[in-house]
Amino acid sequence: MDIREAKKIVETIGRKASLSREEAFRLTEALEYLIRETHETRWMVELGGYYYEEKRFDLALKYYEMADSYGDAWAPEGLGYIWYYGRTGRRDYEKAFLYYSKAAHQGQLKSKIKVADMYRNGYYVKKDEEKYQAIIEEAYEEVKGARYLSEPLPEVYTRLARVRTAQGRTEEAVDLYLEAKVFLAQRIGYTMFFGDLNMMKWLEEDLNRLLPVDPTDFDLFDLYVVLRTPARVCFYYQEDRYEVHSSAHDAGMAVQFGGSWYQGVDEFFRRADIMGKALPTLSGKLYGFEILK
Repeated sequence: MDIREAKKIVETIGRKASLSREEAFRLTEALEYLIRETHETRWMVELGGYYYEEKRFDLALKYYEMADSYGDAWAPEGLGYIWYYGRTGRRDYEKAFLYYSKAAHQGQLKSKIKVADMYRNGYYVKKDEEKYQAIIEEAYEEVKGARYLSEPLPEVYTRLARVRTAQGRTEEAVDLYLEAKVFLAQRIGYTMFFGDLNMMKWLEEDLNRLLPVDPTDFDLFDLYVVLRTPARVCFYYQEDRYEVHSSAHDAGMAVQFGGSWYQGVDEFFRRADIMGKALPTLSGKLYGFEILK
């Protein structure tokens, strides 16, 4: 193997959504080779990210720490997530705060948001709502011209919308939620990540308190609210008609779609599909939503 071959392996295999055992071996082997030969931090971060997605957090920690020791700008954010969520079995809010702060100073906006959250929750630092709001206001100015789906526009806008709601500035809050929803729906359509689905659910719940779902004009993600109570909904995809039902169950609401039952709305959004395509990734192509009697 040489550097050119290793890069080709990373380029071709690393883009796949799921890997076979052989492909995973070839990818990690190529990344380890590139790390040894080049000492470039992008390969350390990529290998750490692979292990993070595989939930092998001890190895993710190893490669993120390696990248951080070489001065990588993003690695502290990855380390912040590991310690904030206790991915290796132990939460350490002090380490999380220090790594997030380091990443924020290096221009990582997601880390700035996490620093704000730590001030709001009083994790390692003293609770400071004013500090939280000031950081979110700053983050809004940085992200409001976002062009790429990886940018944390929904993360900032939903937080600022809650601030505006508390300030009684309801119309501004609604506008922020709606802009965040459009951006987030596009992101989910491109790559369906469970964290983004959770964010969409919380967004829908918050938005519904300010602007209740219009039963004559709603979309797929509004089902996070509509299906919380017994309901029958129909919609269309490529001129084919589909129905989804929610009904009371001992453990809560059960959802039926496409001949399958799901234990609640969350599982429905995670697992429901049409012809093998995850339902949330089709949201922009679904139309004609109607609540049936």
